[in-house]
Amino acid sequence: MSDQTVPATADLQPVPAFDAQRRATELAILDALRTVVDPEIGMNVVELALIKQIILGTDSSEIKMILTTPFCPYAGSMIQQVKEQAESVLEHPVKVTLLAERWDPRDAGLMW
Repeated sequence: MSDQTVPATADLQPVPAFDAQRRATELAILDALRTVVDPEIGMNVVELALIKQIILGTDSSEIKMILTTPFCPYAGSMIQQVKEQAESVLEHPVKVTLLAERWDPRDAGLMW
């Protein structure tokens, strides 16, 4: 028999399968990010499928994204714009993390 105790069933809080408020916030962020355009391609970061994950927190959040090329000359500007646009929706600090994943142009145009 294990020494670990199992919490009473009444102590467990059900996790909702779908959080409508959270999804509404994600969609508001994605709408704001549509203003961030890659100047070389002329499409926004959402259409280009550069936004890979939005992690919402209560005091800070994180957006994980990729670039179209590893040495994109507009990377700094685009990252700053993503941060500013997300913060305009959330009204708290947002960290933008670049992933090492390679961009595939076949993903462009797919919607979240």
